[in-house]
Amino acid sequence: MYKKYIKRLMDFIASLVGLSLISPIFLIITIFLYFANQGKPFFIQPRPGKNGVIFNIVKFKTMNDKKDNEGKLLSDAERLTPIGSFVRKTSLDELPQLLNVLKGDMSLIGPRPLLAHYLHLYSDFQNRRHEVKPGITGWAQVNGRNAISWDKKFEYDVWYVDHLSFGLDVKILFKTIQKVIKKEGINAADAATIEPFDGN
Repeated sequence: MYKKYIKRLMDFIASLVGLSLISPIFLIITIFLYFANQGKPFFIQPRPGKNGVIFNIVKFKTMNDKKDNEGKLLSDAERLTPIGSFVRKTSLDELPQLLNVLKGDMSLIGPRPLLAHYLHLYSDFQNRRHEVKPGITGWAQVNGRNAISWDKKFEYDVWYVDHLSFGLDVKILFKTIQKVIKKEGINAADAATIEPFDGN
């Protein structure tokens, strides 16, 4: 009952109320990032959702589009703007995803939606993460986020799929708040973001 009906209803109500409450903060961040990223405050990218169906995720854009002399994008660390670094460390870059939750592409709690071009790299076990809607936060996020290995991340994601419940979602929500306050697990060791997934 919870997984099939109640979870979606709670997602809809929570995202609607959340967007209304944070609208002033949302607007302020949008203005700052508009000027920091040459008029591009949002990052929009196709990601796989439930059953691998592609949708466009919306996040605040924390990196600019600066390129080297050969026209290639600079590294993530070089493109991360000061305001972008703050937004990422405080997890405020995730706020626009409430629009995805409101629309029904995502849930508040679930495995994080990864890059679309990773789809063909997953093992059958890893692909099970797509049996539920992706989330803004999830079991892997409260157990290390970007600071853990890909294998561990997938292990946590599939464990969540097998144990999804109201109680578990509440636990993840409160642990997420603790992680955000402590700013834990934002980056992998010695990197601005986690290393790309290259399969098994």
